[in-house]
Amino acid sequence: MNNRLKVLRAERHWSQADLAQRLDVSRQSVNAIETGKYDPSLPLAFRIARLFELSIEQIFWDTPI
Repeated sequence: MNNRLKVLRAERHWSQADLAQRLDVSRQSVNAIETGKYDPSLPLAFRIARLFELSIEQIFWDTPI
């Protein structure tokens, strides 16, 4: 799954640790999501969307098969 998390985080001048703290997850989790190694759970995806005041679809999208 692709995402804009790194760009959104950078626009706010947040480190991965800053974002992790706001989401109550580890910095490693943020890194894994940003690099596409881990897809967030639905509750976490909603928390991310609320934090950035965007819809989930504006942050995450699936790659065609």
